[in-house]
Amino acid sequence: MVLKPEPTAPFHSVRYVLRVLEAVSKYGGGVTETRIARESGLPAGHLAPLLSMLRREGYLERIPDGAYVIGDSLALLGSGADRSRAPADRLQDRLGELRDALGAAVYVGRYVNGEIQITEVADGPLTPAVNEYVDFRATGHASAIGKCLLGQLDHDGRKEHLARHRIARFTSRTITSERLLLSRLDSQPPAMPVLDLQEYALGTICAAVPLTAGSTVGCLALSLPLEQMHRLRGAAEALNRGAAPMSLALTI
Repeated sequence: MVLKPEPTAPFHSVRYVLRVLEAVSKYGGGVTETRIARESGLPAGHLAPLLSMLRREGYLERIPDGAYVIGDSLALLGSGADRSRAPADRLQDRLGELRDALGAAVYVGRYVNGEIQITEVADGPLTPAVNEYVDFRATGHASAIGKCLLGQLDHDGRKEHLARHRIARFTSRTITSERLLLSRLDSQPPAMPVLDLQEYALGTICAAVPLTAGSTVGCLALSLPLEQMHRLRGAAEALNRGAAPMSLALTI
């Protein structure tokens, strides 16, 4: 199985974030946006929102003359103050913050040893998780998490997975044609969230975006009850914005 080429949208890969942080860390007295762009290789149109995200997360600060310096969050990591906590705890804290910000249950999904797994969940009384009435390993064709993970595999990897997990109908909205499913995975824009509109479970809608941390095939996802359909677009966009800081939290 071979991964598909990495999408070009900067928020889908922590690689771009690390390039920026490396560029800023070279200059203790601050570095201009122009120099960051030159050293990171990122065009200005992509760099500006990424710098904004890094400032919001506390990884960078902007000093009065407009230059960028390393922020408190990154300094804490470098000092080891935050590394005393288990990585799983730090990740769960991040997911809890995202759950509260989105008002939705959130999940981390991974493709491990040829299987779809939900490895972390942050839910609550007002944001219940999806009821796993069918093992999620068998839902690659129907769930937002499954489709997002399969979308990061190459064609042969997808075919091999579907040969082991035959397509089954869960609701009237489930895609049961392998040809149609593969076509939709091929045409899915890399910068757009993958959706599940009652394909896995009636009354539930979901969205997922790729989560890139090293060579891991992963995704970040949310679920909402159907009556909150009007919130899905905004929540999915916010989820997409949350993917880069979540990838960064998994990496450094």
